[in-house]
Amino acid sequence: MEEKKPVYKRVLLKISGEALAGKKHFGLDFDVIRSVCAVIKKCVELGVEMGIVVGGGNFWRGAKDGEGKIERTRADHMGMMATVMNCLALADVLEQMDVPVRVQTALEIRAV
Repeated sequence: MEEKKPVYKRVLLKISGEALAGKKHFGLDFDVIRSVCAVIKKCVELGVEMGIVVGGGNFWRGAKDGEGKIERTRADHMGMMATVMNCLALADVLEQMDVPVRVQTALEIRAV
């Protein structure tokens, strides 16, 4: 069987937070996360360099969830923290699958 070669060397993948919640529509569905990570692993095994952008809408939606009761910048920071939670969940599952991972965020979170 002929080995498949990727069309692109580098791929940027955007994963919405809502997708990571699956049918629960909130929080994390690890069955969904494992299936997404399995596809990412296949791409990496083909030699594709993956950049992954993750949303946080399964936990918080910035200005919408703040409903004007929280200052806009603080609400946005809460959304970024929701994104970081999703990134850490994805990173953990990918590492369990022996896929090297590095989480990067604009928020400085030294302990993580």
